[in-house]
Amino acid sequence: MGGTSAAAASGRRPIIDVAIEMTARDGWAAVTMTRLAEQAGVSRQTVYNEIGSKNSLADAMLAHELGRFLTAIGTAFDRHPGDLVEAIHDAVRDVLDLARGNLLVRAIASATHGADTELVPLLTTQAETLLTEVKAMLTARVEAYRTGLSGEQVEVLIDLMTRTVLSHVVQPTGTPAATADGLAWLASRVLEEPARKPLRFG
Repeated sequence: MGGTSAAAASGRRPIIDVAIEMTARDGWAAVTMTRLAEQAGVSRQTVYNEIGSKNSLADAMLAHELGRFLTAIGTAFDRHPGDLVEAIHDAVRDVLDLARGNLLVRAIASATHGADTELVPLLTTQAETLLTEVKAMLTARVEAYRTGLSGEQVEVLIDLMTRTVLSHVVQPTGTPAATADGLAWLASRVLEEPARKPLRFG
């Protein structure tokens, strides 16, 4: 079964790569299964067999790119198993560095500024799913550290960090290093808080 999954992934990957390039270059509205098949060098039936509908193609593109960002986050945390603030710093910096040259992020940024109205509804539909996946991964990572935070406090910290980083991915306002410095400083202050005064919820 593992071999079959690997074969399926290898068949999908070139099609997804071409779709991302087309979206960044021409806009999502210009991506059709016929054009995609031509540029990927496969039959249109192969595109349908590997991907399915155009909405499924958008899902596959987002999932593919999300995987790259999750890998960057995981690697950053692996470098700092004993220092959560440094792990957060490197994760933020590496994600924003990766986003800078990312073709799909460029297309998404254009779409959110009104350049591609067809892509926006798909992004809106998928946004919560993507956030849920990122937060689940971060929660598992943060739980490996001694933070002194309650589960609810960890949830607030992760939600704040995730939404802030995503906003900088789409519309950066500074360098990746500067943004990482700011969020790491904020995280360090939050992690000091339980020792002085526990936060209350409800």
